[in-house]
Amino acid sequence: MNVIESIEQTHLQERPDLRPGVTVRVHVKIREGEKERIQVFEGVVIGIRRAGARSTFTVRKVSFGQGVERIFPMHSPSIDKVEIGRAARVRRSKLYFLRKLRGRAARLREKRRSAG
Repeated sequence: MNVIESIEQTHLQERPDLRPGVTVRVHVKIREGEKERIQVFEGVVIGIRRAGARSTFTVRKVSFGQGVERIFPMHSPSIDKVEIGRAARVRRSKLYFLRKLRGRAARLREKRRSAG
């Protein structure tokens, strides 16, 4: 491990196991002047870039008929928490094909839960 990686280890935060196709609620801290509030961004994870402390994940949602994507740094202090919702069964690591789909066509198949 080189010097840069050892310094980055101190900045890593504990995050849930994110996978493409998972619906997440990202609680982001927003600063407005002196005040700070939490804003929730809910959508589907369409891609993850794994690079240690520089890891990012892309979340896509449709808001008022318009597709919106945000790229979040995985270990950013501005992210309060990440809640995992529904999980979908996907067969690729980048779900960029969802950008072209609309409405019901953009739905992903639900992952089966084990009975028990």
